[in-house]
Amino acid sequence: MSQSQVWDDVDDYFTGHLAPDDEVLAAALRDSEAAGLPGISVSGAAGKLLHLLALIQGASRILEIGTLGGYSTIWMARALPADGRLVTLEYSAKHAEVATRNLARAGLDKIVEVRVGTALETLAELADEDQAPFDLVFIDADKDNNPNYVEWALKLTRPGSLIIIDNVVRGGRVADPDNTSPDVRGTRTAIELIGSHARLSGTAIQTVGRKGYDGFALARVLD
Repeated sequence: MSQSQVWDDVDDYFTGHLAPDDEVLAAALRDSEAAGLPGISVSGAAGKLLHLLALIQGASRILEIGTLGGYSTIWMARALPADGRLVTLEYSAKHAEVATRNLARAGLDKIVEVRVGTALETLAELADEDQAPFDLVFIDADKDNNPNYVEWALKLTRPGSLIIIDNVVRGGRVADPDNTSPDVRGTRTAIELIGSHARLSGTAIQTVGRKGYDGFALARVLD
């Protein structure tokens, strides 16, 4: 048995016992695939982790950068209180349309707002609106802009807020100094920003499973 098959089997075991998809989540993945969206949604185990982190955080306001079909959005929004709010940013109008349908089927359209457009522009609009700070930010969009997204997350959060960045290992390429691809450079700069910023304390975790070899970073906003 190959190593990747072992990863898949263990992932299936954990997900089956701890984070099984219900019909709403399964339908979100099916409809995303049917619409031709890339199969890059978080795994079920990762979705459950986001859900638990939002609960542990006591989050009432969540910001997601990168909606895709809304699978991760559903996991996080289900952790919100009845008066909670999740704002999710998506560049593609097609992806946003699929996500909006998935969120409506999940009964979450009243607490989730999907905003379409370039994330850096939408983030600036959010800042201008002077909304209450977000308790949790999940970054899962174009990786070359990860450092910009971290900077914006700092402006839109409060001390004690949690920032999560997905896909930071890049199959191990993040640690290769000779790799200068934009996604790796952006991810590496974001990690180094977290490590050096006076208002952030963070770490990163490597993961394996159905999504291959990757990982995520966590950072807490300090006073």
